[in-house]
Amino acid sequence: MTETLQSSTPASPTPTLTPAPKRSRRGLVVGAIAAPLAFGAVGLSLAQTGASVMTPVAPTAISALKASGSIAAKGDVAEIYGNKFVMQDETGKALVETGRQGEGGTLVKPGEAVTVQGRFENGFLHALLITRADGSQVRIGPAGGPPAGTLDWAKDKVGLGAKPDVPALTAGVAAAGYSDIRVTGRGPRHLEVAARGSDGRERQLHVGFDGQVREKRVF
Repeated sequence: MTETLQSSTPASPTPTLTPAPKRSRRGLVVGAIAAPLAFGAVGLSLAQTGASVMTPVAPTAISALKASGSIAAKGDVAEIYGNKFVMQDETGKALVETGRQGEGGTLVKPGEAVTVQGRFENGFLHALLITRADGSQVRIGPAGGPPAGTLDWAKDKVGLGAKPDVPALTAGVAAAGYSDIRVTGRGPRHLEVAARGSDGRERQLHVGFDGQVREKRVF
């Protein structure tokens, strides 16, 4: 007699399903708003950063540079030392500091004609904006506006963020008793402003989009 053996194959274990991680509502909103950036908005121009609100300042002779929250000078690059370079004109020389962005000495070239706008104190011109002979510009330091990755940042990039009324805000600064008002940049919800007080001394001001004016420092 032939005996047929039937082997039973054990059933495969049921796979355990791991629930997909939930994204926060904030993250979804930021992602939805920021999505258009992937379609060409990555190459945002300088005019869409904090430099767009910067008040242009006419260059002064290097020998006439004095403590100021916003001043400019024009000259040729004489020497480069890491993130600093020497700029000279027919009246003298100035040492320009460019911070971390200038490390490596690649922002400018020896002999290049540049206009530098920024804060001058303790013998240094701390650059905020470098303009080359061809008109192209290099913004030094943070671009301004809301911190990257936040909801306000995403709104700002697609034109939905808070838009400062610069003329109205600077008019408010003048009404508060300041003169020679120069906007140097933009924060998340405020403007950075250099101005002269009633005593003739330079001030750095924090001007909220709500019109509140606060002195940060006196030169």
